[in-house]
Parts: sequence; C-alpha cells; structure tokens
Amino acid sequence: MDDLRLEPLPPTLEDYLDLRRLSGLTPKRPDQGAPALTNSWAWRRIVDATGRSVAMGRVVGDGGWYFLVADMATLPDFQRRGLGRRILEGLLADIREKAPEGAYVTLLADPPGQPLYRSLGFSEPTSGSVTMHLLMSA
Repeated sequence: MDDLRLEPLPPTLEDYLDLRRLSGLTPKRPDQGAPALTNSWAWRRIVDATGRSVAMGRVVGDGGWYFLVADMATLPDFQRRGLGRRILEGLLADIREKAPEGAYVTLLADPPGQPLYRSLGFSEPTSGSVTMHLLMSA
C-alpha cells in the first residue's frame, strides 16, 4: 500500500462515477454526481500513484447533530486491503473533531460492509426504527 495515499478530498467526477459503478453501487449520472462532490460535509479518498481514486467515502450532514456516511466504495482490485476502514476512520475523526457532542451518525449498510461498520461501533437501531427510502421519479 506504499503507493496509495489517503486524502481529505473528493474524487474527480469521473472517478466518483466509476467508483460507484465498478464497486457495485447504483450508477449515477454526472448531473447527480457533481452536486455530491461539492455539497458534502466531508470526503476521504485513496489515490494510487497516478492520482486515480481507488476508494472513497463521504459524509452528508448539517454540521450540528446529524451526519450520514455515504458512497463508501472501493474498486474491486483494491478491496480486502483495509482501505474502507482507513476512509471511515478518517471521516469519523472529522465528525469527532468538528461536531458538537451527541452527533448522530448513520449509514445504510449493505451486507459486505456490515462487519466493518460493526467493528467501528455502528449498530442496528433497537427502537423499532427501520430504514425507509423514496426514489424520486419524474
């Protein structure tokens, strides 16, 4: 991993779209990806020696109490190397440093990422809450 570098920056739009698609996340269009790059509360990316982003994650939040971890993705050739952990630990460090005490951090955990998230303290709600979503269409 000597040629890989963790940075507190978003990927390029092209890298963002590729990372989502190639890692198995739902593909997005440029008009969806561009605002994600500029409107997120925090970013982490890991780049290779050429500067290409090979892993990423971001936080969407209000800066006060609510933070959503999103877009955790690693290219298949770089998976199982601890890159996701490095990214998530960096994002959580930002929240601990900059957010008031009592910040609420949430994420949608697909099965492959659940062991990582649990190992860093995430748990399923015991209040009876469930994840719900609404996909806006024209």
